[in-house]
Amino acid sequence: MTEVLLFHHVQGQTAGFHDFAEQVRRAGHTVHTPDLFDGRTFATLDDGLSHAREVGFATLLERGTRAADPLPAELVYAGFSLGVMPAQKLAQTRPGALGALFFEACVPPSEFGTSWPDDLPVQIHGMDADPSFAGEGDLDAARDLVASAKRGELFLYPGDRHLFSDSSLPTYDPEAAALLTQRTLAFLAVI
Repeated sequence: MTEVLLFHHVQGQTAGFHDFAEQVRRAGHTVHTPDLFDGRTFATLDDGLSHAREVGFATLLERGTRAADPLPAELVYAGFSLGVMPAQKLAQTRPGALGALFFEACVPPSEFGTSWPDDLPVQIHGMDADPSFAGEGDLDAARDLVASAKRGELFLYPGDRHLFSDSSLPTYDPEAAALLTQRTLAFLAVI
């Protein structure tokens, strides 16, 4: 089966984040979940963002990049929201990547100095009216990335929630989360 490096969102490694990782493991995949926040979790998005700003986004990106060092090159890189940054950087720049899964965030590939790798499959998931995903440029970046990828898919879910797939947060949407998980497992099954 597939080996996945999965990065958490700005509220940290919540119970819902761990639940998602466990679902992927139960499907037979190996999932690595480095903690960029050193064990801290945050009750709100704003609290998590404050912490991320305090630590520094560049520092968090570097922590994520270093988390891949002891792992094999043949990985699927995945991330939720803030966690998309290290996942996308590694998918684009670390040789051997098998695929990429971006949940509720995306940046232009030029952010990491390269174009999207020709044959690297990618799935991007987000809500169509999420102020963070649709309203801050991530959706535009996702559309551009998928258009440039030979094997790219963008899945939009109706709604305006951010972190909708985290079962431990009030923004959880069970139907959309179940579909996201189903599509994720189908992606991993063919890598």
